[in-house]
This record gives sequence, structure tokens and C-alpha cells, in this order.
Amino acid sequence: MGSNLLKGTAILTIGLFLSKALGLIYVIPFYSIVGDKNIALYQYAYIPYNIALSIAISGAPLAISKFVSKYNALGDYATGRKLLKSSVGIMAVTGVLSFLALYFMAEPIAHLVIKDDEQVFTIQDITSVIRWVSYALLAVPIMSVMRGFLQGYQKFEPTSVSQLVEQIVRIAVVLIGAYLVVDVFGGSPKTAVKFAVFAAFVGAIASLGVLGLYWRKYSPEMNRLLESSPPAGELPVSAIYKEIIKYILPFVLVGVINPLYQFVDMITFNGTMSSIGLASVTDTYLTMLNFLTHKVVMIPVMVATGFSMAIIPVITDYYSKGDQKGITRSLDQTYQIMLFVTIPMVVGLMALSGETYQFLYSKSSMGASVLEHYAPAAILFGMYTVTAAIMQGIDRHKWIVFTSLLGLLFKMILNIPLIRLFEVNGAIAATIIGYTIAVGVNLYVIRREMNYKSHIVIRRIILILAFNAVMLAAVLLVRTGLYAIHVPSGKLQALLYVLICSGVGAAVYGFLSLRSGLAQKLLGSRITRITNKLKMGRS
Repeated sequence: MGSNLLKGTAILTIGLFLSKALGLIYVIPFYSIVGDKNIALYQYAYIPYNIALSIAISGAPLAISKFVSKYNALGDYATGRKLLKSSVGIMAVTGVLSFLALYFMAEPIAHLVIKDDEQVFTIQDITSVIRWVSYALLAVPIMSVMRGFLQGYQKFEPTSVSQLVEQIVRIAVVLIGAYLVVDVFGGSPKTAVKFAVFAAFVGAIASLGVLGLYWRKYSPEMNRLLESSPPAGELPVSAIYKEIIKYILPFVLVGVINPLYQFVDMITFNGTMSSIGLASVTDTYLTMLNFLTHKVVMIPVMVATGFSMAIIPVITDYYSKGDQKGITRSLDQTYQIMLFVTIPMVVGLMALSGETYQFLYSKSSMGASVLEHYAPAAILFGMYTVTAAIMQGIDRHKWIVFTSLLGLLFKMILNIPLIRLFEVNGAIAATIIGYTIAVGVNLYVIRREMNYKSHIVIRRIILILAFNAVMLAAVLLVRTGLYAIHVPSGKLQALLYVLICSGVGAAVYGFLSLRSGLAQKLLGSRITRITNKLKMGRS
């Protein structure tokens, strides 16, 4: 089962990495086409859309995955199939209702965002883009049901590939559409943004097509298992959905919590900045925080997301069988590998924030500062996702609701006063405080409920931090040397500096990890075989 966790995590993480990387890369040409001011309009559409999307579907894939995995472990494949048949219709209705809710709430949301005449956009501008993006909600819920059902069978590839295809199609429509509107037909960049947000609907349709192909591929295998299953009639549909609903609220909160933090910024940031005389720059600063740097910061989180999606059916299986040792091994493995990969990425972003922002967008001391201060939040985002997934796997759903809302409450209470004191950094600080509280309580609950104690995890985290300190020193030394020769003035020079410095950092971190044997212990036998051939491991 441990190999299933690693394999599932690898498949999901690779797909998420490619999807997130594409989601970041496309912003570079899109930013150039519509301009730095109009890109803000894009993020105003996507934050409420992500909330509506999370409410509509975020609970479905993981809740269905957990339910199907649980009954599959008992040899009851018919009950999961019974759930699938009924849930497709229910999620289609959910999609329509979510679409209507977001479409008609677009104008009230716009009124919350526009607080001053000095701001760049009008209420009508924001209303329009929110309505254009809402159409995607019609297709996505059905897609989520199919992903969750296949994950319950430990089939992670369909989710990964469909996400990737969805992103590729969406980005193609965004860039081609924006280029045609602005550069070919001479239209307004605002019109291009409307077309770009509608691309989410086109991408969702493409993803549905991919999942249909995978369904045909796996149907013979799943049908054979269904034939050996006892009848599902003993468990009524009402009982199935009672159990699913018990799962869904925590799953929804996990999926929606990050967009809710962003939404708190969206409805409080502009008004607070206007109250301290910064209305003319508030749209730009909010875009840096909630869209431009957020896309970069979320890349390290993909590792945690991959683990959270893969660990739920694995933990559920161990928990259903009462295998405490299996649960402990999975937790040890998850914490260590996630932090082993995430921490150096965050440290690298902090050290190279100026060059990264310059390459991706434009040279901006403010943008670099926001990225540098926001990057550490990625570790908390990842830990929250993983710890919440672990508690979902052991049926501690009420605690997830409590810790999620507790962290969000602190964000809401602290956001305005901290923004008044520290401007953008105040919003970042409120987010970090909220997530720290949520993660801290989650870790306490996991330790208490599962009697989980692992000194080896603590020792290895200390070792990881020590390696990162050495890596950071090497990166800063190389960066200082490069700046002594020449200060980067363009995107390509900034990219070159990022590649050189990050290459040195990766080499130092990799060497220390391999030489100490840490990488071999965390990443398995394949790494060990390679290091033995190279004679890099400890003797």
C-alpha cells in the first residue's frame, strides 16, 4: 500500500506540476497582451469563481473517492457504482444552481470591490467578467464525479491527465482569443479578458472528453469486479448520501478555504487602502498579491495537493482495517517527503524573488517584495491541505470544520487592522496567522486521536532545514557575485540569473541530501541504486 501512496502521489503531483506550471507560464504572454492594469480584471473574476467552483465540486471528488475506496476495501463494488449513477444527475443540478447563483451575484460582488472613483475599473467591468466565467460551472461538477470515482479505484492517471488537458485547452483559448481580440481585430483588452475567463468552460468540456476515454479503458476491469460484488440494494440511496454529506462539508471547506482567504482580501483590501490614501494603487497591489504572486506561491503547494489526493483512499483503507502501523508509516512518509520538496522551493523563491518577478512579469521592487514575504505561506498551505486530508481519512470531519473556520475567523478579524499598519504585508501576515492556527490545531488533533508520535520526523525536518540554510547561503553568494558583474535589466537576463542561482541551489541541496542518505531514505530504492552506482551514499 505504501507503493500505492507513492505511485498515486507521483502521478497526481506530476499532473499538478505541469498544470500549475502552464497556469503560471501563460500569464507571461497574457500579461503582455492585455497590460498590467487589465490583468487585475482577470483576477477579480477568478476569485468568486473559485469559491463557487469549490462549493459546487471540491467536496465531490475526494468524498466520492473516500466512499468508493471504503466499500471497495470491503469487496462491495456495487455500492460505489450505485453512488455514481445517482450522483451524476445531482451534480449536474448543482452545476446549474451554482452557475445561476454566481451569475446573479456578480453585481453585488462588484459593489463590494469598487470602493473609490480612483480605482481602475467600474462596477460594470467586474460584473461582466464574473458572469462570463460563471458558465464553466455548468460542466465542471459532472467531471468531478468521474474523477472521484476513478480515484476510489486507485486510478489516479485520469485525474492527472484530464487536469492537464483542461489546462492546455483553456490556455490555448485564452491566448489565441486575447491575441485575436487585441492584436488582430483591434478590440479592447477588457473584451479580451472576458473572452479569456470564458475559456474555463471550454477547458472543462475538453477534460470531460478525456475522462470519457479513460472510462472506456477501465470499464472492463471495473465491470469484472462489479460481477463479484454482493448486491448494493442492502444500502439505500438515502443512507449513501447521508454518509457522503457527512464527508462533503469538510472536503468543501478544504477546497474553498484558500479562495475564501483571497475573497476576504478582495472585499477588504481596496476599502482599507483607500482609507489610508492609497486608492490609486490598490488594484495593482491587490493583483500582485491575489493573482500574480499567488500563482507562483501555489507551485510548491502542488506536492501537498498530490499527497492529499492520494493519501485519503490509502489512509481510509488502513483505517477501515485497523492497521495502525500502516497509518503511521503513511504519515511519516507524507510529512517528510512533502517538506523535503516544498521547503527548498520556498527558500529559493524568497532568495530570488526579484529576478523571478522580473522574468515572469516586469521589474518591480513592490512585486518582488510581495513575492518574498508571501512565499513562506506556501509551506502552511501545503501543511493545511495534508493535515486536513489525514483527518478526513480517519473520519475527524468536525475538527476540520472547526479548524478551517477558526483560521478564517482570525484572518477576517486581523486583515483590516494589519493592512492599515503594513499595507500588503498586513494582508499576508493575517493569512499566515490564520493558517498557522489551523495547521497547529490539526497537528494536535492528529497526534491525540491517532496517538501519533514520530521523533524521526522531527529529526529529519531539522536536517532538511540545515541543508536549506547551506543551500540559501550558496544561492545568495552566487547571486551577489552575478550582481557585482551586471545587474539584470531584461526578462532574459533575469531568467538566466534564476537558472544559474537555482541550479547551484539544487546541486548543493541534492548533494547534501544524497551524501547524507536522506534522499535515499525518503525517495526509495531507485534513488539508492543510482547513488550506489555513483558512490554518493553514505557507506
